[in-house]
Amino acid sequence: MPWLEGFLISGSLIVAIGAQNAWVLSQGLRRQHVGTIALTCALIDAMLICAGVAGLGVLINAHPEWLALASGGGALFLTLYGLRSAFQAMRPGAMATAGGEPLSRRQTVVTALAISLLNPHVYLDTVLLIGSIGGQYPPSGRLVFAAGAITASFIWFFSLAYGAGRLAPLFSRPAAWRILDALVAAIMWGLATALWQRTLSLLGDTPLASLG
Repeated sequence: MPWLEGFLISGSLIVAIGAQNAWVLSQGLRRQHVGTIALTCALIDAMLICAGVAGLGVLINAHPEWLALASGGGALFLTLYGLRSAFQAMRPGAMATAGGEPLSRRQTVVTALAISLLNPHVYLDTVLLIGSIGGQYPPSGRLVFAAGAITASFIWFFSLAYGAGRLAPLFSRPAAWRILDALVAAIMWGLATALWQRTLSLLGDTPLASLG
């Protein structure tokens, strides 16, 4: 059944620990623009899944420099965001139960877009992997497959963002927020390191590399 296959494949990929999920969790704990965050991340996934099923993955495979650009931008963004989280974690008394200075709604959307779209792994998962599997179905089946994958994405992001609020009592002390920010910084820096390495690898596969 295309819908169920799309749902299960998307669900199994999206639950992995990553920059996007770590950020959604931390903002959910802070209860800052939770609905906006969940909707933005889910819509981004939906857009990329539809693009993948429509055949965009073939085009991306033919242009590795596009992934290299996204990878480099993502690595830089995650490095800087990790610095921000580390700075918050190290400041004595900087954390309150609200989890620090809140972002505006516009800043929240921009951050969600950056964390999602500057991560090449999201293209590998949604556009290339999900797209290649969904592309095996006839046109009508592709739509059903994409609908299942998108459903899993919406359920996950809204569950993660709103469910995180139930853990808020555990973060009633500033020390808990400092630990959370330290973990977020570690995740961001770990992923940034992997992205820097991937960027160099992708640059070696681009047409420009053959000119050197």
